[in-house]
Amino acid sequence: MKKWSEKWRRIASGVLDLPQDITMEMPRITMIGQLQMYIENHRGVLLFSNQELRLLLTKGQLLVRGEKLVIRAILPEEVLLEGIVNQVIFVDE
Repeated sequence: MKKWSEKWRRIASGVLDLPQDITMEMPRITMIGQLQMYIENHRGVLLFSNQELRLLLTKGQLLVRGEKLVIRAILPEEVLLEGIVNQVIFVDE
């Protein structure tokens, strides 16, 4: 069932010209240099410190490492992170 729904989402994305981050429930990440990061479509904050942010995604986790990290804004599916971003890692579960 899961594979069929993924196929349907891919087809809908192509035919309807919808962005894949919406149809495939993927995160959308916008970075301004190393200093600011805007992440959409996450499922919750798992861990946060001034050196690390770990977000739950629909498929896996997103790990952001850096220095002087601060969450400037947080909404149910969006996070605005500021600081010096050194590393962004997708962890597949």
